[in-house]
Amino acid sequence: MNIKTLISKAGALSLLLLAFNNTKVSAQLHPLGAMYFQNQYLANPAMAGLEQGLRADLAYRKQWSSIPGAPETQSLTADYGSAKKSGVGISIYNDEAGLQKKTRVMGSYAYHLPLNSTGAKLSFGISLGFMDERLMNEKMNTVTPDYDVAVNKYADRETYVDGDFGFALSSNKLNFQGAIPNLKTFFGNDQHKDELVDQARYFASLSYKFYLANTLEGMGIEPKVVYRDIRGYKSIADIGTNLTLANNQVNVMGMYHTNESATIGMGVKYRSLMQINGMYTSGTSAIQGYTNGNFELNLRVNISKLKL
Repeated sequence: MNIKTLISKAGALSLLLLAFNNTKVSAQLHPLGAMYFQNQYLANPAMAGLEQGLRADLAYRKQWSSIPGAPETQSLTADYGSAKKSGVGISIYNDEAGLQKKTRVMGSYAYHLPLNSTGAKLSFGISLGFMDERLMNEKMNTVTPDYDVAVNKYADRETYVDGDFGFALSSNKLNFQGAIPNLKTFFGNDQHKDELVDQARYFASLSYKFYLANTLEGMGIEPKVVYRDIRGYKSIADIGTNLTLANNQVNVMGMYHTNESATIGMGVKYRSLMQINGMYTSGTSAIQGYTNGNFELNLRVNISKLKL
């Protein structure tokens, strides 16, 4: 089996062509859907510990495809908010596509400055950690000599230190955020930056909550607009809303992305202890012939509420 056939069957053409041919191509353009409403710490370190107590979030995403090497993502975050205006968090992110594997581990600190007595806060957060990128040699059946040099060059990439920065202005209704992920690349200190595409450069979001206490046992509506600047690709806007019912015990969300894809999801809460959410994101218009979209499952556990 030659390497081109292997890449095709792995379902990660773009990422692997980048690794083996040093060309600029497109990979997945979808962040985890939980970042929009359920776990905003995924996108912004300023959201770590915004609420008091300890929470843990698990996320798993898999492309709905039976081909070997279809993209697969796992995430674990935990954050803690104290009564002393500060919050801390940890984020572990693992992404596999074809033969490529990326692992990112970050620790975060956030400071939440109260602005009034009704819960409005101005928050700043920073994350620091490392990124490791490698090829999973154990999944290679055959590599022809023509590709040996490129494979070895990619394998020689060292684990490097990276960071994120973000801010947020939040209240019981309004939420305005901005963040710069991948600070090493953003400030031009990454020697491989010219090879990277589809990496988020910065993002901003704005949402506002409406609460209708006398409708469906307490209904909430939160429209949201997100702007994402992507390296090597046109910027993307995400527009949608989150609908909550029965005093926030059930939610239904939907987001349209200007790369011509969409995300829909539904979740339920068990008291104040646990929340589970399932989402489906369709493929972008450019790759809908190769993928039938991604399914994502998220679980949040409010550890502070557990009685052990």
